[in-house]
Order: sequence, then C-alpha cells, then structure tokens
Amino acid sequence: MSRIVVTGRIPGPGLEILGTAGDVWAWDGDDPIPADLRDEQLADADAAVTLLTDRVDDGFLDAGPRLKVVANVAVGYNNIDVAACHARGVVVTNTPGVLTDATADLAMALTLMVTRRLGEGERLIRSQESWKWGMFMMLGAGLQGRQLGIVGMGAIGEAFAARARAFGMQVVYHNRRAVAAEVEARLDARLVGFHELLETSDVVSLNCPYSDATHHLIDTAALERMRTDAYLINTARGPIVGEAALVDALRDGGIAGAGLDVFEHEPDVHPGLLGLDNVVLIPHLGSATVETRSAMARLAARNAVEVLAGRPAVNPVR
Repeated sequence: MSRIVVTGRIPGPGLEILGTAGDVWAWDGDDPIPADLRDEQLADADAAVTLLTDRVDDGFLDAGPRLKVVANVAVGYNNIDVAACHARGVVVTNTPGVLTDATADLAMALTLMVTRRLGEGERLIRSQESWKWGMFMMLGAGLQGRQLGIVGMGAIGEAFAARARAFGMQVVYHNRRAVAAEVEARLDARLVGFHELLETSDVVSLNCPYSDATHHLIDTAALERMRTDAYLINTARGPIVGEAALVDALRDGGIAGAGLDVFEHEPDVHPGLLGLDNVVLIPHLGSATVETRSAMARLAARNAVEVLAGRPAVNPVR
C-alpha cells in the first residue's frame, strides 16, 4: 500500500480521496510542520501533498527518496524546484482552474476597497472618532470609463477583466502572447506593451506567475511610469513587487494607492506599508472560500492518486 504524507492542514474531502489510495499521514498543526518531523515522515513516503509554504528542494527530496509525486495545493509552484523533482523522476502537480473565480472576486474587491477608500472608512468607524457626512468626505475614484491594465492574461486575469467590464472599465493587457481572438472580443481587450500599460492604466493588476523574470517586475522604474492617480493590485505573488519601492511611491504620491493580498516576505509585511492609509492589506485570501479550498484539496488529491496508480496526473507541471 502506498504511503502519502500531507505536510499541512487541508480540507477533509481531499483527505478522503487520498485515503482511497493508501495510508495517509497528515500534519494537523496550525504552525508549519517541524523539519525533522517532516523528514521523518517523508522517509518512506510515496507521495507528498504540499502547501505553498513548503519549500520542496533537494533537501526535501533527499528526505523522501521513494517519492513519486509532489502534489501542490496551489496554482503557483514557485515553492517547488521543479527541475530537481523531474531529475529524480518525481511528478509535480498543481491545482489550476478551481481558484480562478475566487481570486478574481478578490481582485475586484481590492480594487473597490482602495479606490473607494473602504478600509479607511471602516477604520474610522471602529476608532469611534467623531465624524459627520459631508460632500467632500473621503472622496474616492469611480471605475466607470477607467482603464484596467492586466499583467498576465491567464484564467484569473480573464476572469478579473470580465468583472471589471461589468463595472464599466476598459481593458488592456500585457502577456507573452495575445489571447484568443474570441477572448479579446468578449472582453473588448487590447494587447499592449508593458510600458504603455503602466503609463495609461488607472488600475494595474498583477496576475502573472512568479519567476526570476517577474521578480520585482514592479520596481521603482515601473512605479515611476504609472500615473500619480493610478492604483496597483497584486493577487499573484508578493515578490513581483519591490515593497520598499512601493512604500516610497505610496508615501510620496507616486501612485494613488494599492491593494495587496500577497507580500514580498510573507507573512512579514514591510513596516512602511502598515502606517499608510492608501494601501489595503489582506493576508493572502485569494482562494479563501470554503468551496474553493475544498476543490483545491480534492484536485491535489486526485493528482496524487492518479500518479500512484501509474496513470498520468490531472495537472502535471511541465
């Protein structure tokens, strides 16, 4: 019988599927699994189900010499050394698709929160400070007729674009290649260069994967290209943005505001962001719905089960 190690807490439906394929050991603590315990459990494991907080590298693979598959419960896999896994014949899988709508919803929510200053408004109410309605109180920015620039027009970018169109926004995007003509027509979206997107968009949304090529894609130079009345939204990965540069831009009026679901050194947040009212900060909630997290766990489990059965993975990472 196969042995499956789950390195963090996942919803029950995923564990139930894994239980059909072998003996399951799962870490159930809220803190990350201790490295020595993880390595002990991996010693005779055939499959590992991992979270984005796990670093799957040579050390991880050395601890699990029998591993056939690493099933990541996330769409991103920058926490995994894919080349090292493939060199040892270990299949890597992820969970695309099932979190598209939840993450796009959150990108839309962040956009509304920062442009309409909703976080500021709630903090004011909770502070119990005196306030009264006025024509010029906490004026924000409307979205109708404004331009959304999407960096990375994958499934989540497309879903966010559809939501933005419903709010009356125009859409441009930057991608390695143009999306299908049908998608462009449905979203009335236009492919543009990266610099043009930064210079002309009212809202810039990061929806691209994290890699060496996108590390600090939004740096001082990129922020200086953005309009002073523009907003930055990041629901992708934290290190795509240089947080120190972002703090300077937000503090000095280089851009109007930002909405961040992810952070460069997560879970740590740059202290300069914490005192700024023109940034919305939430703790990596992009896929955090009961339905989505359960679907992610089920898909990761199915990936592991298929590989252990000698069949192709549902979502292999090439």
